[in-house]
Amino acid sequence: MKDVLIQLFERDLKKLISELEAYKDEKNIWEVSGIITNSAGTLALHLVGNLNHFIGAVMGNTGYIRNREAEFSLRNIPRAQLIVQVLETIEVINETMSGFGENNFSSNYPLEVFGKPMTYEYFMMHLQGHLNYHMGQVNYHRRLLDN
Repeated sequence: MKDVLIQLFERDLKKLISELEAYKDEKNIWEVSGIITNSAGTLALHLVGNLNHFIGAVMGNTGYIRNREAEFSLRNIPRAQLIVQVLETIEVINETMSGFGENNFSSNYPLEVFGKPMTYEYFMMHLQGHLNYHMGQVNYHRRLLDN
């Protein structure tokens, strides 16, 4: 399971990098329009914070301290800096998952994020789905605002 998760998280975070690089005008990464209230930059920060917290800090004891409020309030971080953060997140996930025992996925995740116990396996699947949900938003945002 862990090898599959490593591959999927890495694949999809690299897609996030590709989406950020695909913006013709870098300033559009931070634009919002109409009912689109989260920019691609905000979503990238949110994904980096989310994965570094739930995988890095909780599973891997990296010491990462999440600032969820900042994920949604920071603006105009250069594209290159966002990409570095995504690449660092890939490394954290790879290192954390590589050191995680395969049989541990059936044990309970230490936080009750949804108000009830869940296994690591369940929560990792949730995080993968969460990543892809926001990736769809980033792709839509880019196509909408970067024409």
